[in-house]
Amino acid sequence: MIRVREFDVEKDLKAVEEMESRCEVGPTDTGAGSNKKKKKRSMSLYVDLLGDPLCRVRHAPDHVMLVAEYGEKKEMVGVIRACIKVVTRGRASSGFLPAYAKIAYILGLRVSPFHRRLGIGTKLVERVELWCAARGAEYAYMATDPANSASLNLFTRRLSYSRFRSPVLLAHPVHSHLLPLSPSAAVLRLPPSAAAALYSCLLPPSAVEFLPSDLPSLLSHPLTLSTFLAIPSSSSASSVITTNAFSLSDLPSSFAVMSLWDSTRVLRLRVAGAPPAARAALALLRAVDARAPWMRVPSIRDIFRPFGVYLMYGLHMAGPEGPRLMRSLCRLAHNAAVADENCAAVVAELGRADPVRAAVPHWKRFSCEEDVWCMKRLRAGGDDAIHGDDWLASPPTTDVIFVDPREF
Repeated sequence: MIRVREFDVEKDLKAVEEMESRCEVGPTDTGAGSNKKKKKRSMSLYVDLLGDPLCRVRHAPDHVMLVAEYGEKKEMVGVIRACIKVVTRGRASSGFLPAYAKIAYILGLRVSPFHRRLGIGTKLVERVELWCAARGAEYAYMATDPANSASLNLFTRRLSYSRFRSPVLLAHPVHSHLLPLSPSAAVLRLPPSAAAALYSCLLPPSAVEFLPSDLPSLLSHPLTLSTFLAIPSSSSASSVITTNAFSLSDLPSSFAVMSLWDSTRVLRLRVAGAPPAARAALALLRAVDARAPWMRVPSIRDIFRPFGVYLMYGLHMAGPEGPRLMRSLCRLAHNAAVADENCAAVVAELGRADPVRAAVPHWKRFSCEEDVWCMKRLRAGGDDAIHGDDWLASPPTTDVIFVDPREF
């Protein structure tokens, strides 16, 4: 009754869009009465991929999207995506142990609300795992919200995935007013070649997990608005840093770096099910902030219509003034988003113990304190297994996790 095959854009696009429009993609608020009644959902998050269901995996040469059809009428009931990439493991290359690993990222699993508990999700994951393993992926991983018990149970209980990492997602809403920038911070806009040279100095394979081997392509991608470097305004290092022929010794003792990604052009989110009182209160705050920006009212853009976000990635800081300089870059990202009417939030995802976390402004209510990453070994005979060094079983050697914005 269930048939899984590769996605055909000409044949399947409309059916996939209709099916995915009915699927929630984020956590929902719940409330329970004093008795043991079923929890009642209040708000839900939905996504629109703007006509390109492959946008989150297309950057990888090896990527796939599978669809599931059900019954004699071949009704579209499920989809899944995956891409294969080479990333750092958070260790230096040593002997037979490589610094990089070839892994598969599984994402965008959706099953029609009317066809759940039929084994469709299991079949989709098992088929995409076979596709990834056949192309040399040694590990597969996925990410989900801890409140998504259905997803966690599917992967950890039925499909033998293990909890691996738990980064935090920090979100700050975009106001109508600009945030003041520190006059004691000089912000440099780095060209992609200089940004790649800087990151190669700051983030060697031993210092970060999941850093993609094609980082230069990411930095020069049209959706990367720029890479920004903040240094003390009294520093004289700017003329050297903006070239691609510099070393760490050219940097001042305190600095911060951040790259900014515009996701509004590839996907939109929408919150549904909010009570009318909440909608009215947020609309009032927006009106006041727009008409009297000098009051600096902490307003929130209309998240009940489709909206996008800006993603800060590659965040790194050093020195005693590093946190202050990082906050300046975060404010710069917010001010860039103010000019984009489609952007409602600025987001960053970081390792739980990454020191940058404390310097990133965010609203706790809009953030996620634990984004659960689960991993599974696909190939039992890989180099790691041969030499007794299983990434899945190894404790983390660094607090820094690189989150690729192309896959958000």
